[in-house]
Amino acid sequence: MKVYLDVCCLCRPFDDQSVNRIHLESEAIKEILMRCTRDWILVTSDAISFEISRIPDRTRMKKAQNFTDLAKEHVVITRPVSRRYHEIVALGIDPADALHLACAESAGAVLLTTDDAIIKIIKRHAHQITIEVINPVDWLMEVNEHGSKDTE
Repeated sequence: MKVYLDVCCLCRPFDDQSVNRIHLESEAIKEILMRCTRDWILVTSDAISFEISRIPDRTRMKKAQNFTDLAKEHVVITRPVSRRYHEIVALGIDPADALHLACAESAGAVLLTTDDAIIKIIKRHAHQITIEVINPVDWLMEVNEHGSKDTE
């Protein structure tokens, strides 16, 4: 099981936990990260490293970087990843999101995000996307309900 958490997921546990949705997503992300220390594979990428390096709050940046230390796989932006990135951008997907998607596809990982807008636009192009893109709460509920999902 390969899991690619975008930076909004990696930062979610540091957001205002008094908001129910944020708290629920944070708990799901912590559970996913814990499973990545045992039997799932956390995938990170050059795109994640770059985006984290741009977080203005140094404490938050360091905490997000600490999560990426759990990764067992790192996607480097190669020519094939770059080509796929350009194909995804041509679909009308935001360049930053397209890069994460291309990296996650390259690894054969599910892409988890808390950004509803990304999920919505990618669903419109589902026939051109080779991986699942889903909210971490929804994905974890599916995995827990149906058992391990093969994302490789």
